[in-house]
Amino acid sequence: MTDQIRDRITAIIAEQAMLEPDQISDDSTPQDLGIDSLGLVESIFALEEEFDISIPFNANEPEKSDFDISTMGTIIAAVERLVAQKAA
Repeated sequence: MTDQIRDRITAIIAEQAMLEPDQISDDSTPQDLGIDSLGLVESIFALEEEFDISIPFNANEPEKSDFDISTMGTIIAAVERLVAQKAA
């Protein structure tokens, strides 16, 4: 299940960045991928829709959010945690 979540998140972010999923690593930052703040917000909306979750993200002050968007690895971990909480 976790691999499916990871693959889907990567696909959503890759689509936003106009890259292939295999060009994205856990260390990639949104900036590395060429995703600006608007693109990041669109990605977050897409992730919420895909997984039917609510991401606690403040686009104006991302550093004050519980949702860590610093790298792909932290984004994947945060989405997996939200999906697990929803399933519990």
